[in-house]
Amino acid sequence: MTLPETMTAIEISAPGGPEVLKPVTRPVPVPGHGEILIRVKAAGVNRPDCLQRAGSYAPPPGASDLPGLECAGAVAAIGPGVTGVAPGDAVCALLPGGGYAEYAVTPAAHALPVPQGYSWEQAAALCETFFTVWTNVMDRGGLTAGESFLVHGGSSGIGTTAIQLAAAFGARVFTTAGSAEKCAACEALGAEHAINYREADFVEVVKKATGGRGVDLILDMVGGSYLPRNVAALADDGRLVQIAFLTGPKVELNFAQVMMRRLTITGSTLRPRSIEAKAQIAESLRGRVWPLLGSGRIAPVMDRSFPLEKASEAHARMEGSEHIGKIVLTLG
Repeated sequence: MTLPETMTAIEISAPGGPEVLKPVTRPVPVPGHGEILIRVKAAGVNRPDCLQRAGSYAPPPGASDLPGLECAGAVAAIGPGVTGVAPGDAVCALLPGGGYAEYAVTPAAHALPVPQGYSWEQAAALCETFFTVWTNVMDRGGLTAGESFLVHGGSSGIGTTAIQLAAAFGARVFTTAGSAEKCAACEALGAEHAINYREADFVEVVKKATGGRGVDLILDMVGGSYLPRNVAALADDGRLVQIAFLTGPKVELNFAQVMMRRLTITGSTLRPRSIEAKAQIAESLRGRVWPLLGSGRIAPVMDRSFPLEKASEAHARMEGSEHIGKIVLTLG
């Protein structure tokens, strides 16, 4: 395959609002040892992209400065040492950065086959959320069949993924969302009860639904004042996994409750993790989740697609919080 020397990409011209996303011409990246080059057909838009654009989430050392943590497309070239994937293969992949471009490089171990029947847009909406949910809910959170699970932000990409995965693996699922429409969408995906946080106290609702016991696991992206309320909503021996803090990372907490009730508070971020750790997540997804996607039992919830050159509009939609599910960018 003959590759061009340059490509169109969307860069962050300066920290700021969506308007700072600008199209530029960049050299086509070259895959290194163990890496593949993907001709991007679609790229997912995620909250960390917005944080990076605003100047509050710097790429890790060695990663592209371009936003974009997931994509789908055809393998255009492979680097030394790559096996099991060949030019022309249709893949979706977790990226260290650089997805808002015509070509992107990533470790081959972070790529998975496009599920049968999926469009490029659907495939591009998989990796960031499924990698994140799997490692935090199933691995770190240890969710098992029969347990109760609460995920905040149920209508987000993370939320819609977490609801479906938890339900598919036999958990009772509760969630919070900010409108009747979003709550209905969450319940259609498998949530037993979606709580409109503008109208009800999620602590009271989950306590009542569990006979006063509370839930076994909470996945939270809100932070701030939600932390002590999450602790109150947990059952004894419950676990809280924190993956973001939209309302702030600092809060006062009475740790007597944590100690007396044997609670676990943990958290993680995906992007800085090692290549090997992400490869292990990919293998778990390949074996346990990709068959569910291929059978249609679960699927990404798609909100809206935008052409690459309208990345600023995609960011504005995400930050407006009116979306349900995933936002993606498309390339010709």
